[in-house]
Amino acid sequence: MPWILGSIKPIQLSNFDIEGYLTARRAFTTDEWIDLLVQSIGFNPELFGRRAKLIQLVRLIPFVERNYNLVELGPKGTGKSHIFSEFSPHGMLISGGEVTVPKLFVNNANGRIGLVGYWDVVAFDEFAGKKKRTDRALVDIMKNYMANRSFSRGVETLGADASMVFVGNTSHTVPYMLKHSDLFDELPESYHDSAYLDRLHHCIPGWEVDTIREEMFSDGYGFVVDYIAEVLKSMRAQDCSDLYQQRFSLSLDISTRDRDGIHKTFSGLMKILYPHGEAAPEEIEEILRFAIEGRKRVKDQILRIDSTMADVKFGYLDRIGTWHTVSTLEEEEYPAYYHRERRERSEAADSAIEPTEGGAVIAVQDGPQGEHAQAVEAPLFEGHREFQENQRGVSFATLLVPYLRGAGEITITDPYIRLFHQARNLMELIEGVAAVKEAGDEVKVKLVTSEANSGEDKVRRQRELLLKVQQGAAVGGVNLDVSFSNTIHDRSIVTDTGWKILLGRGLDIFQYVTGDAFELSTRLQEYRQVKGFGVTYIREGG
Repeated sequence: MPWILGSIKPIQLSNFDIEGYLTARRAFTTDEWIDLLVQSIGFNPELFGRRAKLIQLVRLIPFVERNYNLVELGPKGTGKSHIFSEFSPHGMLISGGEVTVPKLFVNNANGRIGLVGYWDVVAFDEFAGKKKRTDRALVDIMKNYMANRSFSRGVETLGADASMVFVGNTSHTVPYMLKHSDLFDELPESYHDSAYLDRLHHCIPGWEVDTIREEMFSDGYGFVVDYIAEVLKSMRAQDCSDLYQQRFSLSLDISTRDRDGIHKTFSGLMKILYPHGEAAPEEIEEILRFAIEGRKRVKDQILRIDSTMADVKFGYLDRIGTWHTVSTLEEEEYPAYYHRERRERSEAADSAIEPTEGGAVIAVQDGPQGEHAQAVEAPLFEGHREFQENQRGVSFATLLVPYLRGAGEITITDPYIRLFHQARNLMELIEGVAAVKEAGDEVKVKLVTSEANSGEDKVRRQRELLLKVQQGAAVGGVNLDVSFSNTIHDRSIVTDTGWKILLGRGLDIFQYVTGDAFELSTRLQEYRQVKGFGVTYIREGG
């Protein structure tokens, strides 16, 4: 019996309707569009925060932006090379050790052009490794190509528009690298060079990316990869780098290469997220900050390697002339390691700060005769603090517990203590209260929350979790009283010692934790990444 072909649906496109794509984009909100793109590259957007999604989408910029130079270093298993091996037929992933001048640029013996003449993206996998051998001639030609988009073939100069991507693994933590060397220390020696690094437009913080787990893969709808690959290719010639300039302007002391890096990242993200050119001012500001941060990460490491490089103020001005400083997440997490020279200058001042046995910091004040006065506790901070998504080093022990010390009654208002991880967060806060109270005292904690509204099973599960928290807290002398209200929206903690803490996200500030007993993040909050949130400390009646 002969086979009968009922229908055929081509995957590779001979042509496509770009106007239809732009029209379709207008039907999506920005959040919906970002989620669709994340699903298109194979991930479940529900398990990623906003910043984590943008980090994933930056990996697409080399496909939509000509001559874009990108580097990503991070732990193993975070999917650094996946996009460049599976996503687009216009990209080539090669091993860093397999590269030669004829293969990459031109073979002078037969005149054949190398990979940069045939592919939109050339990505180097396993690029890191201090002891890897490198061809110095290749490094020199690559630096010239990354800066000028050209390379020499004997007496002839040729040009190409292939983007260059370098991905590799790190073997140390971020604070270790900042303390002992720099974030690019894993690169081969010939590439651990300020001239090469200065040609990189953006550095993806691979250490922020979660190790890929099975539940992170998407089972929802997304674009067929060959379709979105053609869409990105069609926009490579467009330049959207100036679309922020009606509302924002960069610092005047930013160098040409810094400006180019920021512009190309901004242009790429505009084409990916807002291909129709319609973005609100706050959306433009978001990707401008992201572009500045990625280039600042590169430049700050160059300053560690080459002291002759001039320091730069990374930030921007808005239309009313207000200056907005941009910092990297590592800079906020580890300021003492990030700015080593600043730390050295402050060592003399730090010598006047001594830790107590319990870990609290006290200030030692000099008396008028040069003698030390009685040690006094440093006052608790009053005001507002912001924490970036993916930031580590945050815990209830430093964020909240110092303000709860000595309280006899604490009222926690949080409408979302319903799920297991939310009840776990509550229990961890109670653990902190139990740890700092006097053994002979008891503390009353009032929890005001809202009842789960998605079925009887969810309500029963919520009450079971809260009962377990009550029972566990009682062992430590913390008496938990729970009441329900379906009219609350704000999240706060109020103590009978006069402190009121406004919690933007309530206690639900940490990202997903596997619960694996062999992961530090399971027991130590400092090793968890946080969601973006703010907290305000108010001293009432004082």
